[in-house]
Amino acid sequence: MFSVYGKAGRTFRGTLEELRQVGPITRATRTAVVAPIGMDPQDQNPSRFADLLPAQTPPAPVDVAHRTALAAYEQTRNPGLPRHPLTRVDAVMSSAVVTIADTSTVEQAWQVLAQGNLGQAPVVDAQGLLIGLFTRAELLRPERLPGPNDHSEAWAEMLAQSVVDVMWTPVPSVSSDADIRRVARVLLDSGLPGLPVADDDGRVIGFVSRSDILRAVVADPPLDLWT
Repeated sequence: MFSVYGKAGRTFRGTLEELRQVGPITRATRTAVVAPIGMDPQDQNPSRFADLLPAQTPPAPVDVAHRTALAAYEQTRNPGLPRHPLTRVDAVMSSAVVTIADTSTVEQAWQVLAQGNLGQAPVVDAQGLLIGLFTRAELLRPERLPGPNDHSEAWAEMLAQSVVDVMWTPVPSVSSDADIRRVARVLLDSGLPGLPVADDDGRVIGFVSRSDILRAVVADPPLDLWT
């Protein structure tokens, strides 16, 4: 089940198919869909900057035989461990979610992201209810930044803005029992880096990002994409 939250509270609750009908409306406040690369530090593509980085020492050869032996030993220690494919959001989401108060300035919100090495964080009101999503990529849009010839006061004014003025809102959220594949579809449709996970009252209980889903794809037990 998906919901959409904004400054006025919840404005939608329904299935993925119903959400896609209101998708264009929720994106109408943005001039363009946010590019999917660069919102989450763990989603960076190093090859884009390879020419700018100093040459690195090649990694040491992997001791394949040693690692294979250790893997075989681990299997003998745990011969009967069941493999349960992951299908629900609560199996991959980050529960220790960082939120930003709607009373924060842009500078304070940026510090929260920097301290947590995050690309985004849900914005909540005084009651802890979801009202938006603050993303690093949204703040760094060229039209939001002062020009190179602008006075330093322009930068100070930008940092002093309320986070409410620059956050993505309204923002979709997802329930913890939703299908991971449907969340992936919403991320692709919206260009968002991830979705807040909210309970029935609109309180943020987690966050599921593209990185969470990608890690699940390579995890054991595996992400079940086909059942």
